[in-house]
Amino acid sequence: MTTQPSNEPDTVVPTCYRHPGRETYVRCQRCDRPICPDCMRDAAVGFQCPECVAEGNKGMRQAQSVFGGRAVTTPRVTWALLVVNVLAYAAETANTSWVLNNFMMSAYHVGYQGEWWRLITGAFLHQPLGAGGFALTHIVFNMWALYAIGPELERRLGSARFLALYLLAALGGSVAVYLFGEAAVGASGAIYGMFGALFVLARKLGYNAQGVLWLIGANAVITFVIPGISWQGHLGGLITGALVAAVFAFAPARNRSAIQWGGCAAVLIVLVALLLGLPPFVVQAKLGIFG
Repeated sequence: MTTQPSNEPDTVVPTCYRHPGRETYVRCQRCDRPICPDCMRDAAVGFQCPECVAEGNKGMRQAQSVFGGRAVTTPRVTWALLVVNVLAYAAETANTSWVLNNFMMSAYHVGYQGEWWRLITGAFLHQPLGAGGFALTHIVFNMWALYAIGPELERRLGSARFLALYLLAALGGSVAVYLFGEAAVGASGAIYGMFGALFVLARKLGYNAQGVLWLIGANAVITFVIPGISWQGHLGGLITGALVAAVFAFAPARNRSAIQWGGCAAVLIVLVALLLGLPPFVVQAKLGIFG
């Protein structure tokens, strides 16, 4: 018997475009290419391939915080600042004299020795053990405040803006020490900057800010009642933090990011101008330097 050739074409079994050895009858809903189970991504209808999913995600807007920063689920900057402060305190405890002599905020060393790094490094040091007074309380209170307030501020502002607020407030406190004090250590300038920011943001969002005012007032009393506390660092940090927070909170929606970062740059320029244009008044008077 002679077999007649069939006029129907051979059936071609489709294979995954990413894994050619795998048979599949499922196709991507966007590009219609065959995809195997490992390449299937759930879509609103059916499945999509990894490339189409990635392409679609490019057009999606990133979730934002209340004041324009990227949404924060885990306040990593807060935890990082806590770790840096604690590690600095451990180093300070291990070799107190060397750390303080080289890194504490000192108006004389900044103004007459050009050791500008002290403006920031001093904000990560604290009163060392064995110094008497409230040595351990100093770092414990500051780190508790950072732990309690930092995550909320970071979620409201976004991580980058929160870090800018923290560092500018720390710098503002150090500039005030430079102008009107002699030496200081501690994150208090940055912490008071957070207090000021908390008040500004609460007002902007329509929350009751009375509790924040009580917090600031109680700490202000402690600042001026207990001897040995740098009122200059506290006040400088408070003003700078409130100012930076106001820039973040009241920047108009149009070009908000540009205005916010421009405002931060303006605050930084003003602080640097104060350092370059004015002498350390208290140190100058003690050394008998005029002009």
